[in-house]
Amino acid sequence: MICTLVVARYPKWLGWAGLLSMAVFRLPLWLSPSIHFWKLMGCGRNGTFDKTPDWRQWAVLITGEEETQLPPFLHSWWRFWGCEKFTIKMQAVEGHGYWDGKACFGDLTKQRDTDGMIGVLTRATIRLNRLTAFWKEVDTVADRMRQAPGFIFSLGIGEIPWIKQATFSIWESKTQMQQFAYGMREHADVVRKTRKEKWYSEEMFVRFRILSVTGSLNGNHPLPGKS
Repeated sequence: MICTLVVARYPKWLGWAGLLSMAVFRLPLWLSPSIHFWKLMGCGRNGTFDKTPDWRQWAVLITGEEETQLPPFLHSWWRFWGCEKFTIKMQAVEGHGYWDGKACFGDLTKQRDTDGMIGVLTRATIRLNRLTAFWKEVDTVADRMRQAPGFIFSLGIGEIPWIKQATFSIWESKTQMQQFAYGMREHADVVRKTRKEKWYSEEMFVRFRILSVTGSLNGNHPLPGKS
């Protein structure tokens, strides 16, 4: 399954147009027969799960059997408002879990050898009675991730603030990502707590092969030297 993630950053004082797009984009996405699955999401401020939204930054994710194009209307909208865009095209290679009850990235194996740079999507619907426990752990894990060897870039995205949240990150290699995920004590402790205390009503973990990266965020290419 091929996936495209587009992050659009609106000019200052025009974040309201990004919020409006979350309603306006639904019809053209729904009418696109080649799009297998799509999501419209807001972004956190600090590159991971975040309580504070970035009102200028909004994301669109689509999947298809082959490389699927976004409806032209979306590009026209972003061009009209003078948005900065960052686009990642990738292929889902392994993972598990569901998004709104759907295996939206296809039938994936749980383990597969992957060479080179990889993308990782971690997504969850947090139970209301576990929100405090979840958010208490977020900042520590996020700080450790940004300092981890092999970490390149991360983005916090979500459908519903506080409750339906995801982090997309890019790493130099699968090995370095796994060293962080399983070797960093704070992260490993949180993973154990999520299982033991049943923090999530639904969760998903997917790894991707990066096909292309174009555009910029805040005037910079988040993956310098990579395209």
